[in-house]
Amino acid sequence: MIPDLRTDVAEMDLQELEQALEASGYPRFRARQVFQWVHGRAVTDFALMSDLGRELRVELSATMSVGTPKLVRRDQSEDGTAKFLLKLSDGKLIESVYIPETPGHTFCISTQVGCAMKCAFCLTGKMGIDRNLTAGEIAGQVRVLARELDLLGTRFNIVLMGMGEPLHNYENTMKALRILADERGMGISPRRITLSTVGVLPALERLASEPLMPNLAISLHSTTEDQRDMLVPINRKYGLKELLDACRRFPLKRRERITFEYVMLRGVNDSDADARRLVRLLHGIKGKVNLLPLNEAAGIPFERPTDERVNQFARILADHGVTVSVRKSRGRDIRAACGQLITESTRKAPGQQLASLMRV
Repeated sequence: MIPDLRTDVAEMDLQELEQALEASGYPRFRARQVFQWVHGRAVTDFALMSDLGRELRVELSATMSVGTPKLVRRDQSEDGTAKFLLKLSDGKLIESVYIPETPGHTFCISTQVGCAMKCAFCLTGKMGIDRNLTAGEIAGQVRVLARELDLLGTRFNIVLMGMGEPLHNYENTMKALRILADERGMGISPRRITLSTVGVLPALERLASEPLMPNLAISLHSTTEDQRDMLVPINRKYGLKELLDACRRFPLKRRERITFEYVMLRGVNDSDADARRLVRLLHGIKGKVNLLPLNEAAGIPFERPTDERVNQFARILADHGVTVSVRKSRGRDIRAACGQLITESTRKAPGQQLASLMRV
């Protein structure tokens, strides 16, 4: 594969693009036009940017490119969920998911190729980490899904809950969110974006001071330190108590709450005692709990609890004043549900080989 040495416009925020075009002798407003074409209309061919002069279009085509993930395959679930397999410029594969009627439209976006967090119930964690996605690759998934689904110009939600840990790729994730939120492009309100993290504490504390603040979701999954050490290994570095203390300090506006995600595993973390401990742990935090009964998959050594057990767990939380919901699994038939995203390349890393063997 011959590398493209042109400057990638998709990796630039508006200010960087303005500076690049100004350095080439063009007025800054031209950058705003290009930014609108790329991020607002998902146009990647400079020749089609009709409000640019011919000279500029020719120069842009020669010196710049618009890096965009390539759609390899689209799988459609019987419930309307769609999973998109995307190829990056270096041949790496990632997955993104469209979930309808949530209510509205929701895009589940990846931030890394694989994941380093190694959560025990997640297939993506079995891949290991290959590399971080760039800001352009993160934002590019949104452009591809919006184009393929004919949702350009339509309001939709974004959840950073695909492959990878967003706060493990902090700089690129936050730059992508700034690109997506820019009103000269898609103009997606931060209120429509949710960032989910297992709790990388230094990055979480840094997020608390960002001018652009997405909704926050914490992947909790446990009610004791020992239990979380087993299920979410980063807990051995940033413990449950420290994580919840950081949540108490996290700045929230009047109507905002932190969502605590809790994957329920039969006989592991789904007891009445776990529910009561969860009530105590979240005391004093403006939060809500989203229960996620496990999406079972070959290679995951846990089972999904019964609906009766899930309902009883939820009832205990609700009876103690905790706002609780049970997430409906979407896209399980196409392996697009939470914790089921995993890609395979021609040349697999050891973690990917293991995951593939365990899925047979």
